[in-house]
Amino acid sequence: MGVEVICPLYNASKYVENLNNSIKKQKNVKIDKISYVLTRSNDNSEDILNQIGATYNIVEPEDFSHSKTRETIALRSNSDVLVFITQDIDIRADDWLEKLVNPIINGEVEASFSRQLTKYDSIEKYTREKNYPPESYIVTKDDVQELGLRAFFFSDAASAVKTSIFKYLNGYDGKILPTNEDQYIAHKLVMHGYKIKYCADSIVYHSHQFTLRQLYKRYYDTGVFYSMEPYMNNYGTTKTGGGLAKYVLKRAVQDKNLKVLVRFIPDMGVRFIGMKMGKKNGKK
Repeated sequence: MGVEVICPLYNASKYVENLNNSIKKQKNVKIDKISYVLTRSNDNSEDILNQIGATYNIVEPEDFSHSKTRETIALRSNSDVLVFITQDIDIRADDWLEKLVNPIINGEVEASFSRQLTKYDSIEKYTREKNYPPESYIVTKDDVQELGLRAFFFSDAASAVKTSIFKYLNGYDGKILPTNEDQYIAHKLVMHGYKIKYCADSIVYHSHQFTLRQLYKRYYDTGVFYSMEPYMNNYGTTKTGGGLAKYVLKRAVQDKNLKVLVRFIPDMGVRFIGMKMGKKNGKK
């Protein structure tokens, strides 16, 4: 079965060459195509794409959407499996892709996603621990009552889905989603009776150092998503966020991580306020 890798790019000059090389080094997988979608920017990303002979489309900033931009490329694909990645992942193993897509190729599941680790000793270290444990698991519709919102946890920083199923479900339904497009498709997959596997042995590094302002914007957009898709709130968004905060605090205390403890209250406060304001304003 062939794979198409789809990756949106924006101001990606410091990422794209290493990322492209990492993908091409993947073994035991038939990669039909690597499709980049470059949002027009001020750096030399396009020059680099041309230098490495990459296949890419360009979209204007006002036309970019996390959902629609990915969907446009995916619905045109002739490959058996779609792999969605982001520009800032660090792929270190040459079997990352094999371990991500094999559960789909072998018919075990219809979608999968990778484990994400961070290189920083920050709050993100603990959120990654909580969200990406060392053990693989499979989620089905039968797990929704027990897991709640967690049943739809699915990150397209590094994920895969069977192309025929993505098309059958009509992708993201043509919606212009501000974020959480991966959770949107995961909900559709699970509620239609399909299975998603978290592949703990398929590892990427995905690291951020958000300012409080950037974190607010991130969670504001998430709040807008939940106002656009209000049924998602029925699965316990506040409970999920509260559980994550408790885990981070517990682990930071255990590690005596002073930097995280100092940052904890403003960080979690910004997340909560951003989410609340996004939900409120997104309804207008």
